[in-house]
Amino acid sequence: MTQDDTTLGGYFSVHDRPPAWEGSDGHPYTVSLETEKTGDLSAPWEGFLVFPRWAQNGVGVVGHVETPTICRDRTQEAALEALARLDLHEVKHLLEAAIRVTGEGRDD
Repeated sequence: MTQDDTTLGGYFSVHDRPPAWEGSDGHPYTVSLETEKTGDLSAPWEGFLVFPRWAQNGVGVVGHVETPTICRDRTQEAALEALARLDLHEVKHLLEAAIRVTGEGRDD
């Protein structure tokens, strides 16, 4: 059976590493699936993405951008599963939106 690497979770499964992109600001980014507890008893977990920004030489992380909350769910596992189902094209759009919102990585 061939595994599909067109979703975030599928990519992690097939390649055993996070996907990477060059952002519109010229910096390389990877992605991390993150969750936090909320005060909402009906959906006590929220999920979002963090994009570590790597140094141009790839030696280390020099910053990050993150998305707003993408999903809310009853369990941490369900929130992570929702993030894992994201299509990689959508993840790239979310990265670009996060770069625009924060202005991270711009050489002013």
